[in-house]
Amino acid sequence: MRVKFGECLIELVRGDITAQQVDAIVNAANSQLAGGGGVDGAIHRAAGPSVMEETDRRYPDGCPTGSAVASGAGELPAKFIFHAVGPVWRGGTGGEPDQLKGAYRRCLDLAVEHHCESVAFPAISTGVYGYPMDLAAEHSLTSVRDYLQDHEQPSLVRFVLFGEGAFGAYSRVLEGMTE
Repeated sequence: MRVKFGECLIELVRGDITAQQVDAIVNAANSQLAGGGGVDGAIHRAAGPSVMEETDRRYPDGCPTGSAVASGAGELPAKFIFHAVGPVWRGGTGGEPDQLKGAYRRCLDLAVEHHCESVAFPAISTGVYGYPMDLAAEHSLTSVRDYLQDHEQPSLVRFVLFGEGAFGAYSRVLEGMTE
């Protein structure tokens, strides 16, 4: 599914984020940037050890929740990895929506700063961090759409979603934005 906002495009696909032909891939990282399971583990395995070596060296204090940092992409086809730290879901009363939106916005800022025309996102915080899929879709897509309308870049934002449930939730929200 693809929807244009001005000259920019939001695209939803199912697939493997590590195989995306984009300028930057977003990693759903933990605040220690220590690697882990899910998307984080898959990205680190595919990128190779140079990425962990770089993040250890450049970001010894990690990255706060609601933000992101950049590294090279190692052996991935992308140029950069943006390590975004989304919130752990605690019922929505601990600032989780603002933190999730902040992580997406910071990745888009990094894309602009690094002259990236395209970026691929996973559904940040929806795995072991427990963010409800429908809310994550609403908060992330709204944040990205608003950013694209305000900044008119990057040209392509792709959400690479795992499974029918994630794709369905994100599709429903994106379809609602075109009405």
